[in-house]
Amino acid sequence: MSGWTKLQSSFTGLGTNAATALQGLNLGESANKLSKGFQSSVQATRERLGQVAPDEITELPQEYKDLEARVDALRQAHVALLKITNVYAFESYDYPTQIQESLAELSTTIGANLTNFAAANLKGTNLPAPAPTTPPAHQHKTLPHALGRAATQAGAALQAVSPLPESDRLLRALAAYAGAWDKIADARVQQDGAIQQAFLAPWQQTLNTSINMAVKARQAVRASRLELDAAKQVLKSASPAKQEHARLEVENAEDDLVQKTEVAITLMKTVLENPEPIKNLNELTKAQLLYYNAAAEALSGVQGEIEELAVAAEGEYRKTREH
Repeated sequence: MSGWTKLQSSFTGLGTNAATALQGLNLGESANKLSKGFQSSVQATRERLGQVAPDEITELPQEYKDLEARVDALRQAHVALLKITNVYAFESYDYPTQIQESLAELSTTIGANLTNFAAANLKGTNLPAPAPTTPPAHQHKTLPHALGRAATQAGAALQAVSPLPESDRLLRALAAYAGAWDKIADARVQQDGAIQQAFLAPWQQTLNTSINMAVKARQAVRASRLELDAAKQVLKSASPAKQEHARLEVENAEDDLVQKTEVAITLMKTVLENPEPIKNLNELTKAQLLYYNAAAEALSGVQGEIEELAVAAEGEYRKTREH
């Protein structure tokens, strides 16, 4: 009875599942993989330390190296643009003072929630129950929204002491300005939503899937190349009794490298020929164009009105100074 058969027999008392699992193990293959992995690691370390002559490192096809450089550039382009355009996922990117507003809004919301909790849970007790309150409505934290709110609040302050807005040019100008920025704020929300959906999501998807798949295929090529060169080193120092086995290992490693290189080339070409990045960039540009067009239209629509009010106010001011 062989050693492996004896080992199996000694575990028969553990049940059929354990015996089945043991039968599936191939210790020789596992040991071979560990040995190859160690040899590849040694090869990589020797190359990194400059202990391997250039002619002992397997040269990959020039087409492969050219594609590598192009894929690296494509990946860098995706990362560089994402680094900036990711701000569109957070609406407060142009309004840093929103932090103070958010804290005040959070405090008010917590206060309202506590009041409502007390109002609901103190009913039927001897303690006075406060009247329920309504939490403050959500406010967009963008610069266009803030400008519209600020102009509206400024107009309200004037309205409180100037009940006849038709005679107050500043009040009318503020109302026009606020109305323009309300329109721009709506366009801003639409722009950000369009960019998130039509640019950020697919652009990130391309980076995470097809580009990363190509990168992983290249890593597999490098691992296979190291394994081949390590096998060649083993063949050079193999004893006559082990020459044939070492030679077969080199041939197998060469076949593996060829296969993995072909796969990597195919994946890299697919990534580089993919039209999606250009389509995504077009969607980004289109969303920005629509927003800036809406902003220009809204501001040009009120600028003339505000200018007329400014000219009239200045003329009246000069008249009062002439007398």
